[in-house]
Amino acid sequence: MEIRSFLLRSIYLVLILGLAESFDFHEKELETEESLLRMYDRWRGHHQVEQRSQERFNVFKYNARHVHKTNKMNKPYKLELNHFANMTSHEFLSTYANSKVSHLRALKGDDDTTQQGKIYANVTDLPIRIDWRKLNAVTPAKNQGACGSCWAFAAVTAVEGINAIRTGKLISLSEQQLMDCDSGVYNNACEGGLAEPAFIFIKKHGGIASDESYPYTGKKEACDKAKYGHHSVTLDGQEFLDFTEEGLMKGVAHQPVSSAMEPGGDFHLYKSGVYTGPCSTANRGHAVAVVGYDETPEGLKYWIVKNSWSDKWGDKGFMLLERGIADKDGRCGIAAEGIIPLKDHYTPNKEL
Repeated sequence: MEIRSFLLRSIYLVLILGLAESFDFHEKELETEESLLRMYDRWRGHHQVEQRSQERFNVFKYNARHVHKTNKMNKPYKLELNHFANMTSHEFLSTYANSKVSHLRALKGDDDTTQQGKIYANVTDLPIRIDWRKLNAVTPAKNQGACGSCWAFAAVTAVEGINAIRTGKLISLSEQQLMDCDSGVYNNACEGGLAEPAFIFIKKHGGIASDESYPYTGKKEACDKAKYGHHSVTLDGQEFLDFTEEGLMKGVAHQPVSSAMEPGGDFHLYKSGVYTGPCSTANRGHAVAVVGYDETPEGLKYWIVKNSWSDKWGDKGFMLLERGIADKDGRCGIAAEGIIPLKDHYTPNKEL
C-alpha cells in the first residue's frame, strides 16, 4: 500500500511539473468568446500573470489563433502560448529585444584595434556538429528582464565559454558589472550596447567578476569599482569573425560566439524545432550567443542559439535557427555580427 501511494504521489508530481513547463489548449477553446476568455484566465493562472484587461485579452486571442494556425502547418518549428502571449510582437521587441545593435554598429564604424577573421582563417577541418552545452562551456539560460541588456548577456556567454574551454571550469559571470561600469557612447545598460566594447572593457579593467560577487538586478546601478580585478575572468582581446555563415561556423567550431539578429516574426512565441520563419537581416536589434550547430535527421541545418529571455522561453531558453541559406548574413542576420573574446591558455584569472 505504501509503495502504491508513493507511486501515485510521484505520478501526480510529474504531471504537475509537466503542466508547469508548458501551456496546452484544445482547438475547441478557440471557438467562442466565452471559451477564449476561460482559456485566457487559465493561461494567466498558469503563468502567474496578474494583469487582466480587454486589450490584453484581445492580444492573447490574436496570438492563440496564430499559434494554432502556425502549428497546424508543416513547419519545422512550433510555437506556444508562453509568458509573452499577451504582448504584440511590436511590444515585445520594444521591451525585450531593443539593444540597437545595427544602429550602434553603424555609429561606431570600423575599429582598427579589432581584427577580423584572422585566428580561424585557415581552419578547414571543422566538426560536422558541435554543442558547447554538452562540453560544459555554456551556463543555463538567464533572464535579462524588461531591459535592453541582451548585449551584456551575449558577451558574457562568449566569455564564459572561452574561459571554460581554457580552464576546464564553467563559471557564471556578471552581466551587471557591464551594465553598471561599461557605460558610454556605445554601451548603455538597458538602452542597448555592443559586445566589442564589452570585451575591451573586460581586458582593460582586469577581468569580469562572477555572478556570485556582482549579481544581476536588471537596471543600471552605481558602478562598484572595488570589484575591478577581483574574482574575475580575464581576457587578452577580441576578434570579429568573417561576416558569413562560413566565418561563423569556423568560430563556433572553436568557442561560443557573441552575435546579433533581427528577432521579428514568430520569435516571442517560439517553442521548439528549427526556426525558418519570418525575419529580416537589416535591423539586427537583439544580441544572442551561438553555442553550436548541427542538422536534423532530414538534413535541415541549424545553429544552436542561447537567448536571455529566461528558461521559460523556447527550449529551456535556447532555440534552433536555420543554417545554410543563400543570404551570406544568415537567417535573421545571425552571421553578420559574430565576434569572439580571446583568452590564452596561460592567461591567469584572478581569485578564481
